Amino acid sequence: MSIKDLLVHVDLTPRCAARLDLATTVARRFEAHLVGLHVQQPPRPPDHVPAELRAALMKLDNEAMERAAQDAKTLFERRTAGTQLSLEWRQATGLVDDTVALHARYADLTVVGQPARDETPVLTDAAIDRIILATGRPALVVPYAGRFETIGTRVLVAWDGSREATRAIADAMPFLTTADSVIVLSINPHRGIRGHGDVPSADMALHLARHGVKVDAMHDIARDISIADVLLSRAADLSADLIVMGAYGHARVLELALGGVTRSLLAHMTVPVLMSH
Repeated sequence: MSIKDLLVHVDLTPRCAARLDLATTVARRFEAHLVGLHVQQPPRPPDHVPAELRAALMKLDNEAMERAAQDAKTLFERRTAGTQLSLEWRQATGLVDDTVALHARYADLTVVGQPARDETPVLTDAAIDRIILATGRPALVVPYAGRFETIGTRVLVAWDGSREATRAIADAMPFLTTADSVIVLSINPHRGIRGHGDVPSADMALHLARHGVKVDAMHDIARDISIADVLLSRAADLSADLIVMGAYGHARVLELALGGVTRSLLAHMTVPVLMSH
């Protein structure tokens, strides 16, 4: 896989500028076409509002949406100015979840922001779920806190032997083959047909090495903390600037009910995470 079409969701939340900067960095690295997408989601006045007032409210809402769309376009143009990239601006109307997912199907990678917990997000957890689960494409989720001047120079790969993790590694190959270092980490590895072999992570590390990846294999045991916390702790120890992992290895309903690794990492991520399902 190569990254030639890159989609970034553009809104007016405080962290969008940092998301655009990261998307620009990735697009420049892979000489990719960068698409900025802003979605207008028209509000619907309550049905009991009189028709005349309803029309006036709709007019005000439409004017506000157009101003927001223009502000988003200006932000996109300002953050990408002088990059010499192939650029495209898209403005769409509809439900944010469905619209971003639709456009994501026609991109090699979609860059979205982690919803901030102290504000009403434009792109919700449910929308990110939909992008990951329904598009067949990887998503790069950018944390709402922190600065990310580099991405993909030191990569931590979460390897559990699953189909989802295998897919994520394949989708992340452009990052892996150009990284300075890659660590394949297995947590609580086990033997057997669905296990990790005699040396945890070694088989996947050997596969990546044949692709020219500068890779090492590691394994760890999560005793008193969650797997997600182990991943984030190791990412900090290794100064990783990207985590690659498969998303929703169990049924999504089960993950939501039990607080699975995907859900926990999306809630507490500290570095960008490339996820595939």
